[in-house]
Amino acid sequence: MATSTEPPLINDGTDDITAAPASAEANSGWGARLWGTLIVLCGAMFLDALDNAMVGIAVPPIQSSLDMSTSAVQWVVSSYVLGFGGFLLLGGRMADLLGRRKVLLVAVAVFAAASLVGGIANSGELVIAARFVMGVSAAFTAPAGLAIIMSTFPEGAQRNRAVSIYTACGAAGFSMGLVFGGLLTEIGWRWTFLLPVPVALGVLFGALALVPRDPARAPGKRKYDVAGALTVTLAMLLLVFTIVEAPAAGWGSARTIGGFAVAAVLAVLFVTVEQRTAEPLIRLGLLTNRALVGAALAAAAILGTYMSFQFVGALYMQSLRGWSPLEMALAFLPCGLLIATIAPRAGKLVGRFGPAWMIFAGFVAYTAAYLLFWRIGASSGYVGVILPTMLLIGVAFPFSFTGAYVQATSGVDESEQGAAAGILQTGYQVGAAVVLAAVTATMTADDGTSSVTERLDSYHAGMYVVTAISALTTLFALVSALRGAARKRAAAVAER
Repeated sequence: MATSTEPPLINDGTDDITAAPASAEANSGWGARLWGTLIVLCGAMFLDALDNAMVGIAVPPIQSSLDMSTSAVQWVVSSYVLGFGGFLLLGGRMADLLGRRKVLLVAVAVFAAASLVGGIANSGELVIAARFVMGVSAAFTAPAGLAIIMSTFPEGAQRNRAVSIYTACGAAGFSMGLVFGGLLTEIGWRWTFLLPVPVALGVLFGALALVPRDPARAPGKRKYDVAGALTVTLAMLLLVFTIVEAPAAGWGSARTIGGFAVAAVLAVLFVTVEQRTAEPLIRLGLLTNRALVGAALAAAAILGTYMSFQFVGALYMQSLRGWSPLEMALAFLPCGLLIATIAPRAGKLVGRFGPAWMIFAGFVAYTAAYLLFWRIGASSGYVGVILPTMLLIGVAFPFSFTGAYVQATSGVDESEQGAAAGILQTGYQVGAAVVLAAVTATMTADDGTSSVTERLDSYHAGMYVVTAISALTTLFALVSALRGAARKRAAAVAER
């Protein structure tokens, strides 16, 4: 961490942990066991991304097969976000308290079971319930897996390399999920639920064999902050639920305003509880860590803008242009392939330039990509209009994701790595819900009676919001990185 008493919201990258890639640790090799551990953890990340991409493409046939209304079928996606976003802070802390390996094993097993239930379900309600449980499971696997990486690989070049590979596997899962989702949907939507089951079992058995056992804990009865767990989980669940439902209920409706108000009251109660308990669920000092909070805010913008872009892009390609799910998946494929190519090498760039400059560079590419997508029309060519956007996002993802992961967890005490990972992942999920809700609120209805011009105007309106958020985050990241560079120069002059 930077030594200033007021570090920037986005780390400037001047810390020793990322500024010395040529150290001895950069040249040390990883044994088979260490590689195996990383592969298993990457498998868990791959599983989450694979499932999200596949099920997203399968929503229309799920609606048709189970005779679900439009308002009901959107919960096939939203229930996963609700479970994931609502339980992340609890999942991160439970990984620290109960043992990260233990939490990972149980959560992956539950994920496999829920996915199987979703694949054989004969009612929309059961599919939605299965997706919610899968989201809750992911809320425990994501922070546990990232915390194991942070505690297994030492800070600096080795950790940066591990995180970049971890990011690449997430991209690979998403890319393959798009393709498999398109292919499997043509066969039957149930296969998008059933395919993750053997993948989850492979991760489970791999973790049993390769992930190191949790260290022995000091004897004595452990105290659990039940009140804190209940208040923060209920607050997050209600917040995400209110955001997801706000476009349909109305941002100024009593239900929406009441939902935000109750969530705020629960958040205040959580803070009060944490201040008074001897062993809090989340040490409030973590929320004063400006680098961690900055990484979480950057994460919110990363996933929020991308998920909204994907939403608009899917409507444009499938509703307006009449592309099949597989054709849309192939249109997004170059983005994922480029991420998988660049991400394993992003760790060296973080070591050289620091996470703040990586986040800034990523958002420059995001903003340019979204600006280019404004050019979509009724008959836009793929190569000239859509492909450049996909390629720029393929560059932006590994830069920004790797930078955010490294910044969020560097300098955090080993005992709180799970909680820090939970805060970062909460930024991703809540950001996705907030930005997507804001984007959909600006878009007019896209139905069979809308003209081509009206649909394009709707898509452009959504992209204006996406681009504005991306541009503001770019400016924010630049200012923070420049401030960090200035402090580094001042510190160098003071040492002379």
